Amino acid sequence: MTVAAESYQRMALGTVHDYGDRALLLDFDDISEVLAWAAAIHHADLPGVLDVVPGARTVLVTLAGPRYQAPTRQRLATLQPDRSEVAADAADRRADVVIDVVYDGPDLEEVARLTGLDTAAVVAAHTGTLWRVGFSGFAPGFAYLVGGDDRLHVPRRSEPRTKVPAGSVGLAGEFSGVYPRQSPGGWQLIGRTAEGQAALWDIDRDEPALLTPGKWVEFRSVD
Repeated sequence: MTVAAESYQRMALGTVHDYGDRALLLDFDDISEVLAWAAAIHHADLPGVLDVVPGARTVLVTLAGPRYQAPTRQRLATLQPDRSEVAADAADRRADVVIDVVYDGPDLEEVARLTGLDTAAVVAAHTGTLWRVGFSGFAPGFAYLVGGDDRLHVPRRSEPRTKVPAGSVGLAGEFSGVYPRQSPGGWQLIGRTAEGQAALWDIDRDEPALLTPGKWVEFRSVD
């Protein structure tokens, strides 16, 4: 492979900001670059790095102390995540987690109206491709899932609900997600997880969160 061809396969580091004196914040253009860089930093096991936290367009790298900030910035510049990892097709992947869903959500018909699909097509679109965990937030165990069918991009509700039941499956913007517990929320609810589904958050597990960044998730329709 020529140098030019190899450089095409690599990804440039995003903008790096000092985040206080014990962290660095990296800005990227899209979630796929965030996931690739977060994985690369994890695998590099850089000295002084305590945690790597992906967001919608950022990666936060927390450090053990101020003395690691400049050296880590320099080491990040030497990392080269493979662009082929970013371009990986979900069709070539196997699900790490399968979530059974009863598609009877109160907003299913509204999502159908917003997308121009009928309700059966909404369900088919939601289950027809794997989703990937982009990042976590909002509540313990809540994962923002990305990479689904583009037709399912819908706005949040204009009036959020004060109580969304645990296990509710929703859509908002480019994301899908499952509420790990009852809470307020403004996502469009299209279904609920089936009984017996593994808990999204369990502090008694070695890894409390069921859905962690980078995992692939399959939604499966059940009665």
